[in-house]
Amino acid sequence: MIAQPAVAAPNACSLAKADRRTDLVHAPFRTVDGRIYVDVLVDGRGPYVFALDTGASGMGRADAGLVTALGLAAAGTGRSSDGIKQVDVDLVKVRSLKFGNLERRDQEIIARDYRSRLSPEAAFAGILGRGFFADGLLIIDYPNSMVSFTRSRSMRPAMRGAMTYENAFRIPVKIGGITTRGNLDTGANIALVLPKALYDQISTEPVKDTATATFTNSKIETGRATIRGPVQIGNVSSSDVPVRVSDKFSEALVGAHFLQNRLVLIDQRTNTVAICPARPRPGRR
Repeated sequence: MIAQPAVAAPNACSLAKADRRTDLVHAPFRTVDGRIYVDVLVDGRGPYVFALDTGASGMGRADAGLVTALGLAAAGTGRSSDGIKQVDVDLVKVRSLKFGNLERRDQEIIARDYRSRLSPEAAFAGILGRGFFADGLLIIDYPNSMVSFTRSRSMRPAMRGAMTYENAFRIPVKIGGITTRGNLDTGANIALVLPKALYDQISTEPVKDTATATFTNSKIETGRATIRGPVQIGNVSSSDVPVRVSDKFSEALVGAHFLQNRLVLIDQRTNTVAICPARPRPGRR
C-alpha cells in the first residue's frame, strides 16, 4: 500500500474567515481604553450601552441606573468575585437580554453602581458576561471593530492554534523561556498583569511607578514595568509588552490592550480559545 500523506489539521483562525454576516450576532463595537462597548436591548427597551467582558462570570450585570429606569424587580442576593475580593451583591430579574439576534430570557443578573466609578465616556448601563455566549462560537475582531456569535461553526481542540482550558479562560502564556497560565479578560484595560513572584523569574529590571488598578470589587497598588519578551499567546507574539506587577495576584492576566489588532475566538462548548493575527479589511483605517 502507498502511504497517504498526512492531512494537516485545520487552523482555528480560519473560522473567522467564514461569511459572518448571517451569524446570530454580527455587530460593530466601539472601544474606550481597550474595553468593548455594544448596544443591547433590555426587556425590549433601549438600546443601552453594555460592556462585553469575558472576565465577568454569569449572564451579565446591570448598573443601578438601569435598574431604576426599567424598574427591574429584586431577586435576592449573590456573591461576586473579581479574582481578588468577594462581595455580596444584589440580583435583579430581567425578562430579556438581546444582542443582535441572540436573546436570553428570564435571567437573574447582578445589579451594582458601576457608573459612579467610571468617567462619563467609559460609563455603561450593564455588562454582558461570558455566560451570555456560552453555547456557541464568539469572535471578537478588534481591527475591524466587529463581534460575531454563531452556533453553526465550532472550534475543536485538535485544530491548530486552539488552546484548551479547564477554568474560564485560563490559557497558556509563554514569556521568554517560562510558560504559565493567564486569565483572558477583555474587560481589563491593561496589557498584562503578572504576580510579583512570576515577574521576578522573568526579569531583573526594577518595577517602577506604582499606580492604582481598579477592579470590580477592589483597588490594588501595582507597579509598572516592560517585559522584553517575546510574549507568546496562541498564534501571536509581542515584544516590549507593558505589564503591571502585584503580589495580590496569584496568576497572570491578559487584558484588552494586548488583544488590540488581534482576533479572539472563544468556544465554551469545547473549552477552546484562539488568538490570531489580523488586519483591517480594505476600506478601514
